[in-house]
Amino acid sequence: MKLLYISISGNTRAFVKRLMDYAAQQPTAHPLEWSVKEIDDNSIFEEESEPFVVFVPTYLEGGNGVDNGDQEILTETMREYIDYADNARYCRGVIGSGNKNFNYQYCLTAKQYAEQFQIPFLADFELRGTTQDIARIYDVLRKIN
Repeated sequence: MKLLYISISGNTRAFVKRLMDYAAQQPTAHPLEWSVKEIDDNSIFEEESEPFVVFVPTYLEGGNGVDNGDQEILTETMREYIDYADNARYCRGVIGSGNKNFNYQYCLTAKQYAEQFQIPFLADFELRGTTQDIARIYDVLRKIN
């Protein structure tokens, strides 16, 4: 399974790296075969042919996320990548990150992806995540792998 992510400030990239390091240390009878791919504005879109999970941080235009401020900014390339060709068909879910100080807007981009592409919102973590977030999200991914 592929793990696709977009990282603007480096938080999501750091989280995914820590997740992969954690996964490599886990004893398992069936080793997990995950590949990681960062999507950015310079990515060449490919037609996916195997399952993948998306990690997306939340960057919005401002506002409160209810009456306004629910427009995604900076991470649109990931939405476009999922929407490219038949890629959404292979997306098994989305993991969101953000800052809990933004209340309703916390992980709003991931929730919008889940709704638009009819995929599960699998999990969330704040900023770079904690050690507990790494273990929790690892378990979530193992169950869908």
